[in-house]
Amino acid sequence: MTTRRAAALERPLEDDPLLAGITLADLALIRRMPKAELHLHLDGSLRPTTALELARARGVDDGLDVEGMAERLVAPERCLHQADLLRAFDLPIAILQDAEALERATHELVEDVATDGTRYAEIRWGPGLHLQRGLSLRDGIAAVVAGVRSGTALVSAEGPPPIVIRLIAVALRSHDPAFNEAVARAAADAIADGVTGFDLAGPEATFPDPLLHADAYAVARGAGLGITVHAGEWGGAAQVRRALALEPWRIAHGAPAADDPALMAELVARSITLDLCPTSSLQADLCPTLADHPLPRIVRAGVPATLSTDDRTVSALTLTQEYARVRATLGLTMAELWHLDRHALEVAFLHDDEATRAGLIAEFDAFAAPEPALAGGG
Repeated sequence: MTTRRAAALERPLEDDPLLAGITLADLALIRRMPKAELHLHLDGSLRPTTALELARARGVDDGLDVEGMAERLVAPERCLHQADLLRAFDLPIAILQDAEALERATHELVEDVATDGTRYAEIRWGPGLHLQRGLSLRDGIAAVVAGVRSGTALVSAEGPPPIVIRLIAVALRSHDPAFNEAVARAAADAIADGVTGFDLAGPEATFPDPLLHADAYAVARGAGLGITVHAGEWGGAAQVRRALALEPWRIAHGAPAADDPALMAELVARSITLDLCPTSSLQADLCPTLADHPLPRIVRAGVPATLSTDDRTVSALTLTQEYARVRATLGLTMAELWHLDRHALEVAFLHDDEATRAGLIAEFDAFAAPEPALAGGG
C-alpha cells in the first residue's frame, strides 16, 4: 500500500488540498511563469528510484523498496522541530558518499527543476558531509560541478529555454570551525566552476552561534563568494538578528523576523533578502498552519524576499506548487508573487556574471509585459 508521504510525490497539482480555491487562470499563469529558485538543497531532493538504486549498490538500502525509500526521504507534514526534520537527510547523506552518486543526483536535480519552468537555480550542499568513504573536498565538489554541467547540457540539447545553475557550498554548524575554513577554501577554488556562494546550516538549537565560523566566512568573503546563512529555524527572531553579525547578503529562512518590527526595518535598510520556504517552515513546526506563515507580513513590510522549495523530495514539493500554495493559502497577489520571483534574479549570486543576470531579467520582464495580473510586480 502506498503511504501518504510516498503518494505526495506523485499527487497531481490539482489534488493538493492546500490549493483549494485557487483559480484556474492563476494556476495556469504560475505554471507558465519563468522561475528562479535560490534555496534548494541537493541532499533533500533525490529521486526515490535513484536513491534506491544507489543505496542498493552501496549496501545502505536497509531492505527498502521504492515506496519504503520514498517514505524515508519525505519528511512528515509536521515534525516536532528542526532537528526532527533533519532526520530525513540521514539516508540521502549515507547514499551520497562517492563521486558517481553526487554527480548523478546533481544531474537529475538540474533536469527536475528545469521541468518546473525554472530558468535559474542555486543548488546548495555540504561538501563536508560526503567524505565518509574517502572522497576529498575537492573531488566531491568536482562531482557536483560535473553533474551541473551534464544536466544543463542535456536540458539545453532538449530545446529552449536552457537553464542556468550556480552552486552554494554549505558549512555545518556542527563541524569544527577549522574544518569549515577548509570547506570555504575548497569552495573558493571552484568559483570558476560555478560555485558562487557560501552558507552555514545544520542544527541551530544545538549550535546556535554562527560567529564560531566567522573565520570560514572571512575566507569565503575574501575570495568573492556570495554570503548567506541559515537562521531562524529555531530561536525565533533573535536567531535571525544574531546571523546579521556575519554580514550576509541573504538569509536562508529567517521568517521569524516578522515578529520583530525593528529587525524587519533593519533588513530593509541593509537590503538583506530572506530566502523563504513556507512549506518547509510548516514541516519544521515554525507555524501552526501554512496560513499562519508570516510571508505576507514580511512582503508588505517591504522586506526583500524570495520563494523556494528548500527540498523538493523532503517536502514533496515543486516550485510551481509552492507558488500556488502561497497564492491560494496566504493570499499574496499574482503581482506580489511575481515580485518575489523577479527579485530572486536581482539578488542571485551572479556577481561574477552580470551579463547573465541582465539577460535573465530581460527575459522575465518580456514575459510579464503582456500579463496584466503581474503588473506592478517588477
